[in-house]
Amino acid sequence: MTHEMDIWHDSFVKIKEQTKTIEMRLFDEKRSLISTGDTIIFTDTSNKEKIDCMVINMYRYLSFEELYQHHSKVSIGYNKDEIANPKEMLMYYSKEMIEKYGVVAIEIKVL
Repeated sequence: MTHEMDIWHDSFVKIKEQTKTIEMRLFDEKRSLISTGDTIIFTDTSNKEKIDCMVINMYRYLSFEELYQHHSKVSIGYNKDEIANPKEMLMYYSKEMIEKYGVVAIEIKVL
């Protein structure tokens, strides 16, 4: 199955460079349809460039705090010299939505 997702430019570049190998999302209705082996077409929100990735694995967690404990900061999109802070995800998702759906780390590989 093929899925489409928009992604911020900085994250898009890191996926393209293959340093970001985990995409973090709510485990909502849309993400619950994704399975290992599926293709995700990411679209850069700034220039509409697209990149195809294969889903290698899916890791479900109750919170972003838990997710951050299990994956390296570089794999989830931080630079080596940055401090990884799961509270930053509250810019994208409300605490209520996180509690309702849980979160997922989607391990990807560029095709």
